[in-house]
Amino acid sequence: MPTIDCDPETARSRLADAGVRIDEGNTAHERWRAEREGAVAVAYDDKVVVQGSDPTRLTALLNEGGGRAHVYFDGASRGNPGPAAVGWCLVTSDGIVAEGGERIGRATNNQAEYAALIRALEAADEYGFDEIDVRGDSQLIVKQVRGEWNANDPELRERRVRVRELLERFDRWSIGHVPREINDRADDLANEALDDAN
Repeated sequence: MPTIDCDPETARSRLADAGVRIDEGNTAHERWRAEREGAVAVAYDDKVVVQGSDPTRLTALLNEGGGRAHVYFDGASRGNPGPAAVGWCLVTSDGIVAEGGERIGRATNNQAEYAALIRALEAADEYGFDEIDVRGDSQLIVKQVRGEWNANDPELRERRVRVRELLERFDRWSIGHVPREINDRADDLANEALDDAN
């Protein structure tokens, strides 16, 4: 359970600005409570305690974000096109900060890869990182985002534009290709999402 030493009113304002709903505390000692996607923050006189299955959803906001993360992404499609899913993982020096995998309907492998990259970048932005190093095992996506290869498919071109818009939110970013074994967690999350749907 992360405990953040802070002014509860400043923390409350920060959460409210991020669109997090804040309720009154349940006891006389609690100043307020806030909940967001598997995390609950409880404010006391000089600190906020965060608990739940995904506390980083709130701790990143309460700590004012910042810092650097490695962002891993992978898309999976069975049939190309076929049922598809994405997997992503945010890693800092403290280990895995957040990860996710979900089905995205029917897509090609390349569409799924772009969808995974977009979801990973959105997550990194939500967590407030300033600097990111993005890694994926799709050479096509990496080279298209870098501008080394053209995106001839209109849908992929549109997704590349969205990726570039998201990357501009960070003070510094890089994107590079890694072998599948380096990207295994994101790959596992995408495939688990597909397997769970069957």
